[in-house]
Amino acid sequence: MKKVKDLPKFGRPREKLREKGAQALSDTELVAVILGSGNKDRDVMSLASKVSRLISRNHGAVSLGLLSAIEGIGLAKASQILAGFELARRYISVESVKISKPLDALPLLSDIMNKHQEYFVCISLNGANEVIEKRIVTVGLLDRTLVHPREVFADVIVDRAASVILAHNHPSGELRPSNDDLELQRQLVASGRLLGIKILDHLIVTKKGYFSFQEEGLIE
Repeated sequence: MKKVKDLPKFGRPREKLREKGAQALSDTELVAVILGSGNKDRDVMSLASKVSRLISRNHGAVSLGLLSAIEGIGLAKASQILAGFELARRYISVESVKISKPLDALPLLSDIMNKHQEYFVCISLNGANEVIEKRIVTVGLLDRTLVHPREVFADVIVDRAASVILAHNHPSGELRPSNDDLELQRQLVASGRLLGIKILDHLIVTKKGYFSFQEEGLIE
């Protein structure tokens, strides 16, 4: 992990935020901006890397005790992070997103429709078909991505999800599933059946539109 002073000016978190906006920063860079500075023993990027890994491992459920256990993170810096989380929580809509048809899921996939690589996404749902979490499972090359069932279902099991909606984009613009897509779908349906997790749909999205496995009768 490079120190801030070793980064070119345009690559430093604050300067990058000013030029490109907060959405362009990685988790580590966002934490570095919140922390502001490091200490005499550790650069801010080193501390931010440790904090962002902790946040990721705990799915955002961090506490003063967990943060303070990181060497170099005292009460002041731990408080800054927790205050940021709490402020964000207060302004995030608590209204549940419910999926009753493929079109309901499309707004959640707008970020991958124009990507130049293939992104595979999994949306976990509770028993009322309300969204628990949306995750990018893998990012592939220009025209294909390799997905294994364990990568798809690992976090879904932790979510205690009742069902999932799967999705991926086709950078080529082709909406019809390939033979690889069909084979992967069979594998995922079989794995979901063993786990007791139903696949409600599998969507292929492009900037031209979408293809629904469920609407086309390809979901068993």
